[in-house]
Amino acid sequence: MRARGYGRRSNGISMADNTEHITCQEVVDLVSDYIEAALPSEQAALFEQHLNFCDGCMNYVEQLRTTVASVGALREEAVPDDVKAQLLATFRDWRHT
Repeated sequence: MRARGYGRRSNGISMADNTEHITCQEVVDLVSDYIEAALPSEQAALFEQHLNFCDGCMNYVEQLRTTVASVGALREEAVPDDVKAQLLATFRDWRHT
């Protein structure tokens, strides 16, 4: 779900004009909250300002939105039993590697 104003490409402020900014790593750390419109408005504005000037992060956010929308449409019944078993085994051992 996209909150009002999220996803804009330009707010007329350059990153050089603003002493506060976020890094690409912070975009990665905050992207889930941004997509869910759970960031405080000031942090969301800094996030969007970064997207205005970083095509790589903008592409990353759009790819995640697409992934979330696609996975959200997937139903357990649609996943073959062998694929379920493989996924469960993979994620069961995930933290051990």
